[in-house]
Amino acid sequence: MSEKRKLLFRISIGLNILLVAIVAWGIIKMNFVKEQVLVTEVQNNLVELEGLIANQIDENWSEPNLVTTELGDILNGIWLGMTTGKQLGMLSKSDKIILEDLYSKLNQFPNDELYSFADLTEKDEQNFEDLRKALREVGLGLNITISAKMDSFMSQAEALNEKLESSINN
Repeated sequence: MSEKRKLLFRISIGLNILLVAIVAWGIIKMNFVKEQVLVTEVQNNLVELEGLIANQIDENWSEPNLVTTELGDILNGIWLGMTTGKQLGMLSKSDKIILEDLYSKLNQFPNDELYSFADLTEKDEQNFEDLRKALREVGLGLNITISAKMDSFMSQAEALNEKLESSINN
């Protein structure tokens, strides 16, 4: 090979390595975005929801809209996570099913809509208390160490789905 071809070959190899690195970096960043949306918008809000329910139990449900508003935020977070994951092509089929089930089950609870607060009955309050118990049982509650890893959260979400399924059927 002539010197010119060797130089072009080396430049080509270098550019290919750079291209692979850029693509890998982009994939890592997209996965990070998907995980951050689900962890911050769903997992952290579920922990906060558990704490708000506990507070309302202690306060004899004096401000139930704190709970219903937080639940609305969680539902929006799940929807955002599913949409972001789908658009990025980074949401596995099993994760999508888990999130859709969780959204469906949590959407059965009263939640606030824009400019409209939900009114809670005693049955609704009891259902929220059962939800709090289920959240704590799967490790989503105040003063419980939670992992910020996606796999851990999806396991918790799947376990919460199972707990909610059994409580809805009872």
